[in-house]
Amino acid sequence: MRNRIYRLTDKPVLHTSLKHRTRKQESHEFKERETEVCLSCCVFVSLYSCSKMAEARFSQDEFSCPVCLDLLKDPVTIQCGHSYCMSCITDCWDQEDQMRVYSCPQCRQTFSPRPALFKNVVFAEMVEKLKKTKLQSAVPAGAGDVQCDVCTGRKYKAIKSCLVCLESYCQTHFERHEEFHSRKPHKVTDATGRLQEMICQKHEKILEVFCHTDQKCICVLCMDEHKNHDTVSAAA
Repeated sequence: MRNRIYRLTDKPVLHTSLKHRTRKQESHEFKERETEVCLSCCVFVSLYSCSKMAEARFSQDEFSCPVCLDLLKDPVTIQCGHSYCMSCITDCWDQEDQMRVYSCPQCRQTFSPRPALFKNVVFAEMVEKLKKTKLQSAVPAGAGDVQCDVCTGRKYKAIKSCLVCLESYCQTHFERHEEFHSRKPHKVTDATGRLQEMICQKHEKILEVFCHTDQKCICVLCMDEHKNHDTVSAAA
């Protein structure tokens, strides 16, 4: 009888233990699934963010003309794969008419005879979309602001001025300027409306030296005339 009682009482105990184990397993599996979902969400968000960043960079890098640094107008893509405004590449090639050999301003690949130019319809549509996006984010130049010298039509607020090109640029055109002169960077400063005052009228160089003797700023080419003078860097 005792054995029977033991077996009778033992079965529920085993059954309860099995139920308890099953619940633990279910809880563990649920947590694993929850973790997988969270990781999937994180990966999705990360990929989405990277995609958006890549899309923004692609827009800025690919839809600006390397000649005028502005958004492509009537974009054309030549045989080497580089794209330009129709008018910009036409002007460049007009200057090469005498030699009958035409080159890409970027990679210098040559073509002969002169290639026919056809509008890149896909680029034209993308540029129009990009223009709408930029108009929403760009800051128009207000009273007292330095205007971008490259903007056509509506002028936007300049953020930097180039002491070599003697031009001021909004964010978009400054990025184009920096990319175009990446091999030999130009000296730039915060946007200023006094660019001409920072350039030597005689040598057209930056006034980067101050002569204490004559109490004026001079350029490096003026140094011969100020040999024995007390001079320091204008930035000092």
